[in-house]
Amino acid sequence: MAFGTDIVWTPGLDVKQGKFLAKLERWFTPYENLKMATYDNSQLIKLCGPRDPYPGEISAVKEGALADLLLVDGNPLENLDLVADPDKNFVMIMKDGVIYKNTVK
Repeated sequence: MAFGTDIVWTPGLDVKQGKFLAKLERWFTPYENLKMATYDNSQLIKLCGPRDPYPGEISAVKEGALADLLLVDGNPLENLDLVADPDKNFVMIMKDGVIYKNTVK
């Protein structure tokens, strides 16, 4: 099972994606939710064959692999609501090796 919504394509609603993920805690553990939204989604993308937009290895933190990294102020495995407010709780965001936000003190 993977996680996804069409709200990413609706201006203004993309900020609610974390809230929708957190609401799934009614049916899944925080670990299961995070795994669906990250690793499981990456495995689904790999099934695209020649249409795969990310050639190479993804969802691995190692040299040469494609991975986005988030540093969360708190433990989302204990409190998944942290992903519902990324502006406040994501203290570092890195995509493709470029840091887009860093408020680590």
